[in-house]
Amino acid sequence: MQLAGTVGAGWAVASCAGPGSSGGGADEARDEPIPTGPVEGEVSFAHWRAEDQAAFDQLIAAFRQETGVTVRQDISPSNDYQSTALQRVRGGGVGDVLTAFRGAQFNDMVSAGVYSDLTDQDVVGQYDSQLIEVGRQDGTQWGLPYQVVFNMPVANLDLLERAGATGAPQDWQGFLALCEDLQALGVVPIAWPAAAPGDAGQLLNAMVMNNAPADDMFVQVESGDLKVTDEWFLTTLRQYEQLRPFFQPRATGTAVEPAQQLFASGQAAMLATGSYHIAPVRALGAQFPMDLVAPITVPADQAKYEGIYNATFILGVNTASDVRPAGLAWVEFLSRPENASAYANATAQHVTVSGATYENQDLERTSPWLTRDTLLAPRFQFDDLDVRAAVENAAVAVVGGTSPEQAAEEAQRVVDQAQ
Repeated sequence: MQLAGTVGAGWAVASCAGPGSSGGGADEARDEPIPTGPVEGEVSFAHWRAEDQAAFDQLIAAFRQETGVTVRQDISPSNDYQSTALQRVRGGGVGDVLTAFRGAQFNDMVSAGVYSDLTDQDVVGQYDSQLIEVGRQDGTQWGLPYQVVFNMPVANLDLLERAGATGAPQDWQGFLALCEDLQALGVVPIAWPAAAPGDAGQLLNAMVMNNAPADDMFVQVESGDLKVTDEWFLTTLRQYEQLRPFFQPRATGTAVEPAQQLFASGQAAMLATGSYHIAPVRALGAQFPMDLVAPITVPADQAKYEGIYNATFILGVNTASDVRPAGLAWVEFLSRPENASAYANATAQHVTVSGATYENQDLERTSPWLTRDTLLAPRFQFDDLDVRAAVENAAVAVVGGTSPEQAAEEAQRVVDQAQ
């Protein structure tokens, strides 16, 4: 995906352009336009970003002052939201305005008739049209992705510079050499929360982006056109095996919070999750400069991509809501450039709203990634979450000591059973 902008210097490989409360029945309301009735009532806002609660609270206060409408945040942990949100928003009580992860969850919610059609709403024009493509199906704009996330390792630039690095490694051997140099400093090169499924799989995005024979590699895995026992995925698993000594001890049993603490305290040089963890790490007291460094798994002249992005947190108005005019007003409020900017700067999250400006230093440092050669995060291509779990768990198994061949065969067995 390509957006206009100037490529920044420093930690990227040389590049070109890049990414760029419910009441009635959802099925009955699916084809009905959002009514133009009064903006009133109480809006339930369902999402999974507990770390953004304070930022949303400030915007909610301003929205209430302007409209008189109260917004209640209904927040679930991300794994719970992934597995139960559809049932909850369809069943009533929460999610007048809802959000979805890109991929399987959004597709399921659209199929279930939960998202109202926003195609003809003026609010759509507030967004970068390319970045909200993932909220569109068959010409209908069902949802508005609000966040641009970079799902690749976050790096402590002070430690990388102490290790002698002057820029991001441009190939696999360079990445391994960087890990060795970091280890020689007495720090853990990569903190990886392999026991947290929602976060452990983020590293796989970058590990396959240049190894895979096609950008839609996991679509083809699900369809049977590609297999995880093929050489491209075996190569990826063997590279995880090479990274094994560079993760923290007992990595396969590490949850998110301990991994964040390792990184925030300077005991680990990279956190293998994504830009969405920069703000939580700052909250733990980290003062060092950060940027993003993705492993390039091929020779430099064979690298097609230098990183990963995702457009997610897909905002929408619930078709089953009794307060759809107020829900739409809340989405419109969030979509104003000044409010999107306030959210972005408070949470260190890039946004898809046109005209948003960044004052947060971490956002300024990572903004050049908006114009670099990045692949839309492939782990969200899976429609079957059991298949995704099996494929991602193959990498965890290899780091835990299973051979790449055995891990691949076990994952492929799950894929075959699902077809």
